Amino acid sequence: MAAAAPGGSAAGLCPLLLLLPLLPARAAALPGMLPPRDTPSRERKELGGLWSFRADLSAGRDAGFAQRWYRQPLRQTGPVIDMPVPASFNDITQDPSLENYIGWVWYEKEVLLPPRWLQDSPSTRVVLRFGSAHYYSIVWVNGVQVVEHEGGHLPFEADISSVVQGSPGTLCRITVAVNNTLTPHTLPPGSIQYMTDKTRYPKNYFVQNIRFDFFNYAGIHRPVVLYTTPPAYIDDITVTTASSEHVAMVQYEVSVVGSTVYSLSLSLRDQEGKVVATGDGPEGELKVLNPNLWWPYLMHENPGYLYSLEVKMQAQVDGALLEDVYVLPVGIRTVHVTSTQFLINGRPFYFHGVNKHEDADIRGKGLDWALIMKDFNLLRWLGANSFRTSHYPYAEEIMDLCDAYGIVVIDECPGVGIKLPESFGNKSLQHHLAVMEELIRRDKNRPSVVMWSVANEPASELPPAGFYFKTVIAHTKALDPSRPVTFVTDANYALDHGAPYVDVICVNSYFSWYHDPGHLEVIPLQLTAQFENWYKTYQKPIIQSEYGADSVPGLHSDPPLMFSEEYQKAMLKEYHSVFDKKRKEYMIGELIWNFADFMTNQGTTRVLGNKKGIFTRQRQPKAAAFVLRERYWKIANESSCLPPVITSRSLFL
Repeated sequence: MAAAAPGGSAAGLCPLLLLLPLLPARAAALPGMLPPRDTPSRERKELGGLWSFRADLSAGRDAGFAQRWYRQPLRQTGPVIDMPVPASFNDITQDPSLENYIGWVWYEKEVLLPPRWLQDSPSTRVVLRFGSAHYYSIVWVNGVQVVEHEGGHLPFEADISSVVQGSPGTLCRITVAVNNTLTPHTLPPGSIQYMTDKTRYPKNYFVQNIRFDFFNYAGIHRPVVLYTTPPAYIDDITVTTASSEHVAMVQYEVSVVGSTVYSLSLSLRDQEGKVVATGDGPEGELKVLNPNLWWPYLMHENPGYLYSLEVKMQAQVDGALLEDVYVLPVGIRTVHVTSTQFLINGRPFYFHGVNKHEDADIRGKGLDWALIMKDFNLLRWLGANSFRTSHYPYAEEIMDLCDAYGIVVIDECPGVGIKLPESFGNKSLQHHLAVMEELIRRDKNRPSVVMWSVANEPASELPPAGFYFKTVIAHTKALDPSRPVTFVTDANYALDHGAPYVDVICVNSYFSWYHDPGHLEVIPLQLTAQFENWYKTYQKPIIQSEYGADSVPGLHSDPPLMFSEEYQKAMLKEYHSVFDKKRKEYMIGELIWNFADFMTNQGTTRVLGNKKGIFTRQRQPKAAAFVLRERYWKIANESSCLPPVITSRSLFL
């Protein structure tokens, strides 16, 4: 990715990043981040559609700040174009400079607010929320800065009540500046490299280097929403569950902001609307008799069973009695890990699933409901019961469907490409801890999320990785003791400094592809040695978290040659023969790389992206998809009648 920028320095400092403000130190506790929902006390207004857009093409990418574009309508600052939200901006136009643009881009939307939002007494609380924007965002409303946020893939919001209620009229102008530059201390990391040879490159030419194999799409990727609450409101809800044979316990904790004088009542309803348990107060336990447990897809005839927890708050504010209502889906399930098994509700669970990407033609990483539903239909057709959110948190809308359909999730943070020693320093570590806090805050109540992944293929053989991952994993466990924690490794088993701290070993390997390319005959020996070495060393269950081969759709070769559909099929079958032996011992899962082809940076080994998908980027099956479908349905049929192993409470500790 390349562009022109001013004043390249010998030290390689990026002027784009000199504009990034420093975020304050992490607060002791984050406020809640409950998904916006329409309730009797709350309203939503979605802001999707066309926004005004302008890339800052000035030499230093700083004209927008120098000229204060946020102080006036963006169209008055210079040429703007229409840009869809949510979507990545890279593939929308025919402008190649925008495809590879690095730096600040500006979005703007003018919105009419309902008058009742501005006239209620006591005043209605108005909140502006972004599902995600990549990578660093600063937001103004009517020219007033309301929030800034570092990191893509996770939501952020701002209470804008004082801004909009103090402005004349109901017009609300929202301005967003987004910067996609990556540094050694961002997550994922990257670096800016200036090309100083003037005989080969234009003046001030630079590239954004990344150490991960997917395209660094940028923009406002997920929905933007305005929503309201009363001035005293339910800020956060935390739910954990435990169960025995005939009784389940739903532990809850509710936080309220805006009043110290309030009452709380809770009702848990089943899918028929029947109240099965009630409670009151900010924390407690609900007892559910003969519960319907949350089961994974293909593990039960009624997978993904969700109760509805209705929380009602009544509070006194300025002499007025206010009510807030929030409804949270709740799945009752337990997770437990032994030295050889992964148990859900006391039964052995085997991950037969995929790795994915949020990636598609034109919209890039932008949320698209048609694509989401196609992917879930393909997952269920395939017989996949799980996926990892490689290599970043996926949209809340996707996670909602995992909860509802019973698709099990390994929830991964954006810790991909952590390769350089400087990315293991204290600055990177503090940001990594903050990202885990944001991820757990968002997804802590999801039954589909059974394990956190704190990184993918870091340079965990480096000495600083030991302290780094010990700290990140301990912090993650402190935030959420109810789930196991892992990271995904491709390091040598004897050199991995982070593996001692994980609960499950997740290992990536590409025998006969990146190693001994073209030699399928080495897979049985090398893969068997991989499993035996890891298990002998750590005595922990193992997931083959990535394996696969590129195949160009329609390219055929017999005998199988690399990049043909036949070679992809043959590689899978060689891996599967070893999997079938090891899953009788301590192997607890297999996740193919990848569900679908996806875009990457240009390179001599990438022809319009990574072709390791079993589906094309347009979601059409390759031959390998049918191999995997036959296998996954066979595994599902074999394991569907396993007897319970644990009948008492089995929350992971």
